[in-house]
Amino acid sequence: MTDAVAETSDKELASNVENLSLEPQKVEKQEAKKIDIILHATGSAPILKQKKWAVDQEKPISAIIKFIHKYLKLEPGEKLFLYINQTFAPSPDQIIKNLYDCYGANGKLVLHYAKSQAWG
Repeated sequence: MTDAVAETSDKELASNVENLSLEPQKVEKQEAKKIDIILHATGSAPILKQKKWAVDQEKPISAIIKFIHKYLKLEPGEKLFLYINQTFAPSPDQIIKNLYDCYGANGKLVLHYAKSQAWG
């Protein structure tokens, strides 16, 4: 009777091996979580019609600067300053998730933008 069990196990094992794929399985990329960003105009900067935006958490802050620059149709030479907590300007390579983890509140990250240096 043990030979029958061993034979069944061998058949199941052979069947399972045949069904294995030698190619790496494609793992569906999880949808990147978005972080809500609130954009406030400061000084003489034009006010955005929509202030709340959902942004991919892995993007650098430079992507937000480029987006605002394009959305406001600013000239290529015009400067745009971005501030967190109305105190400091993050470096362009900072990742949004890192800034959110440190300075986000109530599920949002509040950023202020200006056409001239306002703080710091």
